[in-house]
Amino acid sequence: MTALKLIVTTPLQIVLQEDAVISLRAEDASGDFGIRPGHTDFLTVIDAGVMRWRTAEGPWRYCALRGGIFSVTAGNEVRVACREAIISDNLASLRPRVAAARKEALDESRRARAQGVKLYAHAVRRLMHELAAGGDTLGLQPDAEK
Repeated sequence: MTALKLIVTTPLQIVLQEDAVISLRAEDASGDFGIRPGHTDFLTVIDAGVMRWRTAEGPWRYCALRGGIFSVTAGNEVRVACREAIISDNLASLRPRVAAARKEALDESRRARAQGVKLYAHAVRRLMHELAAGGDTLGLQPDAEK
């Protein structure tokens, strides 16, 4: 029996590259599915979920996926391109890591939104100051007329 090559990538990095995978399970919108060496070509979208795989010598390993494309090519290569991937050897420890990553992403989004509001408010204040001073905020008047 041959083995699968498993590659998991995000936009910023290759998260996992493993060459000796003998069994893999994941889930898409239609339900749970399994992949073994020799599987026919396959392509599906993974919304969010946990993929698990194992090698001949090892226990199950886990990867929480968010928003990705799952493909099997030539019966021996599995590629997952996703927005986010968190790998763990223990399913129980995966949940708090996913929760922490979600919280950090939400906090970063809030910080970015707050920074955008500050920039917008600064621009409006500057515009109001220029208008109150009778300045040409569009830069249409030549310097001599000012």
